[in-house]
Amino acid sequence: MLQKPKVLFVCTANAARSQIAEGYLRAKYGDRYEVFSAGTRKARVSTRATEVLREIGIDISHHHSKTLDEIGGMQFDIAVTLCDNAHQICPVIPNARKTIHKGFFDPHLTTGNDAEVLAGYRSVRDEIVRWIDEEFQTGT
Repeated sequence: MLQKPKVLFVCTANAARSQIAEGYLRAKYGDRYEVFSAGTRKARVSTRATEVLREIGIDISHHHSKTLDEIGGMQFDIAVTLCDNAHQICPVIPNARKTIHKGFFDPHLTTGNDAEVLAGYRSVRDEIVRWIDEEFQTGT
């Protein structure tokens, strides 16, 4: 049996973007990829990130924030930095064969009322979903 490629998504706090990416890639292409996420620091997984994924049928309520140090012993085929900060801190993930950068807006920075902030999270979710479908649909 062939081993599935391991993919790691990295952002600053492992709270929103990397959690969305991990949840979506696992749900949509988990038969082809083993998927993980981590941050340069630890935070709480965003309840809004959980909510906008639930809207498209994906449950990440069991996810928790992890740091790169916590997964340091693992080897990855692909690491993706999802924010400029993570890319600056770790332009190359040492335990990954290939590191790529695809930055997305931080939905935590969305301003406005609750509906507007949630719309910001949906927008980032949709951008991540489109990019993952383009990048991972055909395999690595």
